[in-house]
Amino acid sequence: MRNESERRSHDEIDLFELLEGLWRQKLLIILSTVIVTAGAVAYALLATPIYEAKVVVQPPTQSNIAQLNYGRGGDSGLAVLSVKDVYDVYLRNLLSESLRREFFRKVYLPSLQEGERQGSQDDLYGRMNSILTVAVTSKETPSRYYVMASLPVAEQAAQWVVQYVQMAGEHAKREVIKDVRGDVMVKASNLEQQITAGRETARKQREDQIIQLTEALRVAESIGLERPPIISNSLSSEVSAGMDGTLTYMRGSKALRAEIENLRNRASDDPFIDNLRARQEAIAFYRTLELDPGVIEMYRQDGAIELPDRPVKPKKQFIVVLGVIAGLVLGISIALIRHMWPTISRRVPPMA
Repeated sequence: MRNESERRSHDEIDLFELLEGLWRQKLLIILSTVIVTAGAVAYALLATPIYEAKVVVQPPTQSNIAQLNYGRGGDSGLAVLSVKDVYDVYLRNLLSESLRREFFRKVYLPSLQEGERQGSQDDLYGRMNSILTVAVTSKETPSRYYVMASLPVAEQAAQWVVQYVQMAGEHAKREVIKDVRGDVMVKASNLEQQITAGRETARKQREDQIIQLTEALRVAESIGLERPPIISNSLSSEVSAGMDGTLTYMRGSKALRAEIENLRNRASDDPFIDNLRARQEAIAFYRTLELDPGVIEMYRQDGAIELPDRPVKPKKQFIVVLGVIAGLVLGISIALIRHMWPTISRRVPPMA
């Protein structure tokens, strides 16, 4: 028990001595704290400020894409484009590597000084990717994305995010319009094929009809029937309605010759083809369909972009506080080493 008490008393004496030793070196600790803090303040004041500009995009409205659906839906055979269909194309372009590469070539590289552009292209591209961020705003709203740029110049940061979302919109718009025009051209070609097939069918039907009437004419001439027989009372309408097929000859040779001659001299079968004019009208519509890119929007910007008025980096207050703590820790560490060095030197045996 006495040894334990003596050990504790010795520890307490050592602790007091340690604190006393630190107090004797308070000027060193204060000086170290002041120097490190001054360095932190200098860094906070001289470091290049970084501003963040962010723009949020969301799906367009149905009216924004209305023109893309001209001539679609109903019995046209062309599916109506939904807001999701259009916005998916936009997001695919917004997140694409090709758009980043294009932005790198057309916007980022020209913004650098001549000497900065001489470095590794991969390094420069990686630096741009650290400056420009594209991500979903939150899991709760997966259709809303933001584009953020972190640059020393607030105006440039705002310009870059707007330019990036607009480039994605132009790419997506060209893609969708090209697909829509391709759809309507295919539709017009299908209608033309239907008209061509209808005309060919009508021509063959006319040839078949001439053959049928020619056979009926031979029958009428063989029995000397020049005009259709006159049938009175209620039978007349029934016989007249049945003068087709095997009874065609009952029209009489005179009527049959005129009908055959008329069929042979017919200039066009178009008036006798069902839905021909409707198909021609549809072809003219699809062939002349023009889409105005100016009234088509692939996305909506959520609010106006505002210039950031406060830099996000450096965090001056945090840096100064960190400098004070670091200087204090450094000063105490140096003071502890100076205080304990004689004791350590006595315990270390001299080298032979």
